[in-house]
Amino acid sequence: MGVEIKKLSMTIIMGIFGIFMVLPFLWMLTTSFKLESDVFNYPIEWIPPTWNAIENYQEVLLGRYPFFLYYWNSIKVTLGTTCLSVLVSSMAAYGFSKIRFRGSNLLFFIVLASIMIPSQATLVPQFLLYRSLGLFDTHTGLILLNSFSVFGTFLLRQFFMGISNEYIESAKIDGAGHFTIFFRIGLPLLLPAIATYGILRFIWTWNDYQYPLIFLRSDTKMTLQLGLAQFADLTGVHYSLVMAGSVIAILPLLIIFIFGQKHVIAGIQAGGLKG
Repeated sequence: MGVEIKKLSMTIIMGIFGIFMVLPFLWMLTTSFKLESDVFNYPIEWIPPTWNAIENYQEVLLGRYPFFLYYWNSIKVTLGTTCLSVLVSSMAAYGFSKIRFRGSNLLFFIVLASIMIPSQATLVPQFLLYRSLGLFDTHTGLILLNSFSVFGTFLLRQFFMGISNEYIESAKIDGAGHFTIFFRIGLPLLLPAIATYGILRFIWTWNDYQYPLIFLRSDTKMTLQLGLAQFADLTGVHYSLVMAGSVIAILPLLIIFIFGQKHVIAGIQAGGLKG
């Protein structure tokens, strides 16, 4: 009986925390349906007294601001970064876990230690390097910036270490090289882990504001996060319009979460079983 009461209490507490987490998103959604004059009514009106959803979303999507262009730029950069980062991180993870060479542990320690360096500390060298290579103000340069992830390498390496070396040795006896082993044995066995990291990388890149702000200059190449900031300046901080743009901006993240949460849970469970 005591265990049931404890579980019920924990469920209630988590439910309360969940409600508080959802409230800001609910306010954002309802605000996107309101007239600007009703946004800051007190007490908060969760149901808009006057619905203005069509006009707000029309102004965002079909107004004078190229919202669709920024949306497409974000999709292109995010998908390119996610795919390349997953490939590079998984290959690095395979190399550090299954290919033994002199100094491999030391090299991995150096790579892992680099996670302590804040990204702001490397902005100036990266800026100078990319400008000299002609990658400044390009989506290619923005994609390459996040193509390697220490976190992704570490995460996937832990899963690769859980794969029995007998699979590797058997494949080598059959004449398979490391690339064949990686693509035909390693990747299929690590799909939950790869999906987990891919979803996380997609979310981080989609929400990234710092790198596009520093490495992009042309209006036609700006991502959605920069576009929303400029849209707020252009509209004089009309919160109903800004919230409408924000609702549209988070739609890909909601889709990724709805369809990808089972892969994240499977990846976490697999990691827990290995632990």
